[in-house]
Amino acid sequence: MMRVTQTNQKRALPFIFLPLGLLLCCQFVGCTKSPTPANQAETKPAWFKVDTKTAGEISGKILFSSKKPASKKVDMESDPQCAKLHPNGQTDEVIAVNNNGTLANVFVYIKKGLEDKQFEPPTDSVVIDQKGCWFGPRVLGVQVGQTLKVTNSDPVTHNIHPLAQVNREWNQSQSPGAEAFTRKFTQPEVMIRVKCNIHGWMHAWIGAVAHPYFAVTGNDGSFQLRNVPPGTYTIEVWQEELGKMEQQVTLAPSGKNDLVFNFKGE
Repeated sequence: MMRVTQTNQKRALPFIFLPLGLLLCCQFVGCTKSPTPANQAETKPAWFKVDTKTAGEISGKILFSSKKPASKKVDMESDPQCAKLHPNGQTDEVIAVNNNGTLANVFVYIKKGLEDKQFEPPTDSVVIDQKGCWFGPRVLGVQVGQTLKVTNSDPVTHNIHPLAQVNREWNQSQSPGAEAFTRKFTQPEVMIRVKCNIHGWMHAWIGAVAHPYFAVTGNDGSFQLRNVPPGTYTIEVWQEELGKMEQQVTLAPSGKNDLVFNFKGE
């Protein structure tokens, strides 16, 4: 039988009581973990920085090769205050054809080719106003995370109700003289229909995009996407009545590409 001598017992005791001592120390004093660095606790996105020396431009025009459709008269008699703002009547151009045969209110954006890049939202706001019992602009774009500012310039109460499918749907009324309010879209969504629950003829469209490369055509039907990094992209154009068209383009370093889209009516 093995005998433990007094010397062996004295040597063994510290090893027996050491774990117990550490345990009691942790309980009464507290064992602390190494602090998490601030940059790990709040990780910020790595925003992509465009190299302006190699960036290029994608521009073009939106044509309409059919006969200009007749404008539709808007009936505002349900709200006399709105009707009073338009003594000569108001028309609604669902398809806005310019004098040069191009289209206005067409949303243009890079649909594919930037998925591996994250762009910091602009600090300036995009404004949608309710004026003349009408939304203005009719078609607008906003970058994901950018502020959308809603104003009411009319002497009547309005309501703005974006019917988002991907983003959170919201619905808010705004009385005359009320302060502007702001909202943000957190996900890309093209397009979001906007309506007024008070005045059924009021509507607009918002394109929420994950990058700054979008535009809306004006009275000359043209668009410019500037400061675009070199690459191969799919450009999509959208018109509320005529639908969508797209083209693929490869932009060389410091290059410039011109595109033409031609919509046809019925």
